[in-house]
Amino acid sequence: MPDLTFTDAEGKAFTLADFAGRGLVINLWATWCPPCVREMPALDRLAVTLSRDGVLVLPLSSDRGGAPVVQAFYERTQLRTLRVWLDPRGAAARALGARGLPTTVIVDRGGRERARLEGDAEWDAPEFVAAIRRLTARGPAQAPRGA
Repeated sequence: MPDLTFTDAEGKAFTLADFAGRGLVINLWATWCPPCVREMPALDRLAVTLSRDGVLVLPLSSDRGGAPVVQAFYERTQLRTLRVWLDPRGAAARALGARGLPTTVIVDRGGRERARLEGDAEWDAPEFVAAIRRLTARGPAQAPRGA
């Protein structure tokens, strides 16, 4: 994975290294993107479902209005679990080679990209939850080939 830098709602910078050892569901999105908006409630429910598994949903917003825009969206749409994460200049999206929004990248506990989906999805559907758990599982599933 490239070294992504993004901020929280308070403006504190984070990188993927801050989440080492955790599975990640990185979602690149914006409040002005209809398919992004459509999938956010499912991502919020997914965050609850996967929290016990040590998997974190990181919705990186590219809204130029920053935290106030995203926080207002979260309140209006009653998103309760997702934290506000910001990528207002699109640096993370560029580093990941995203061709559009939404783009979601599944990262295993070793920091490797395991899957990617361009477009919206029902992320809390049982088949998605099972796939993410499998791709981010602890243990032998992480061993590199030939190890």
